[in-house]
Amino acid sequence: MQTASVSPADSSSSSSSASTRLTSLDLFRGVTIAAMILVNNPGNDHPYWPLEHAEWNGWTPTDLVFPFFLFIVGVSLVFSSESRLRRGDSRNVLLLHAFRRAVILFAIGLAMNYSLVLIAPSVFPGLRIPGVLQRIGVCYLAASILFLYTRPRTRALVVAALLIGYWVLMRFVPVPGFGIPGRDIPFLHPDANLAAYLDRKFLTTLWEKTRDPEGLLSTLPAIATALLGVFTGEWLRSKNSSQTKLVGMLAFGVVGLAVGRTWGIWFPINKKLWTSSYVLFTAGFALVCLALCYWATDIKRWRGALAKPFLIFGRNAIAAYIVAWFFAVLQFVINFRRNGQIENSHDYIFQHFFAPLGSPSFASLLFSLVFVVLCLIPIWLMDRKKIFLKI
Repeated sequence: MQTASVSPADSSSSSSSASTRLTSLDLFRGVTIAAMILVNNPGNDHPYWPLEHAEWNGWTPTDLVFPFFLFIVGVSLVFSSESRLRRGDSRNVLLLHAFRRAVILFAIGLAMNYSLVLIAPSVFPGLRIPGVLQRIGVCYLAASILFLYTRPRTRALVVAALLIGYWVLMRFVPVPGFGIPGRDIPFLHPDANLAAYLDRKFLTTLWEKTRDPEGLLSTLPAIATALLGVFTGEWLRSKNSSQTKLVGMLAFGVVGLAVGRTWGIWFPINKKLWTSSYVLFTAGFALVCLALCYWATDIKRWRGALAKPFLIFGRNAIAAYIVAWFFAVLQFVINFRRNGQIENSHDYIFQHFFAPLGSPSFASLLFSLVFVVLCLIPIWLMDRKKIFLKI
């Protein structure tokens, strides 16, 4: 069976013409999903530092993965929406389609969270509402509405309002029970900040007990990440030459990196709070990475064996995400009896086959790499059969 469309986390509609599909976007998405699977599935608690999130302020390569996805969502929705508008679909039809996709993504995310309640009720006593797919769904819907019904200048003002407004809220609004940030409490204190307070007040089960990295208030600047992807999609769909598009992405990417790092002096780069400086910095990074992929695959036409696994992941990214989640859950559902004690298959496999191969960090990396390859196998089979997950 061959589907007719793909998810918002994937590329433009599969029914769009080949000439309008960017191989570089598939490659960038594929590298990103492979990186997400890699960092989400370590063998132990001692991975190399680039494969861990920053503890609080600052960043590591792992902290780039999620914003890259949201950025790609913005780029992709431009390609899919403009193709359908050109075929005669109305904006209202596209809005209903975007709403349906967002609801399905949100529901899948909730189902994944509920599985954690069933597997580890002592750790997750209740259903956690926020999550990665939930945030993608909300940001996708918001970016779709703004793309369909507003002009670029209005969207630029929205981005500015989201980023500056979030900084004002986090910097100047008193946190109930704590005081004014920067005066009564340290600015961006992990627990005494407005975002964490709102998460505790309105959400029940939180990922980090006192706050949630996909919480309520931090979703606002995350929408700006998707909108910056929308601007990039419009730039790539423009009539400019390939060289001009490449130079433009590189130039704005460098600007984003510089402005994000500079703003980070006053509003630190922080993934868990999705700070405004983090939005600009990661969007700049995404632009540079997409530009390099664009130069390699769409200008130089380098699409050899090294790129193929990532292109396979990129064409079916949402399926890869779900497959990785299923395999990860399976490791903690299937148990072995060892020396009279029950041991989950993750620990059993790691201790028997990977731990003897080197240091704890090296063994963890080997485990993660094998896990990525394991996830690639069903996605590769789906790709050969032209099966793409339809949302």
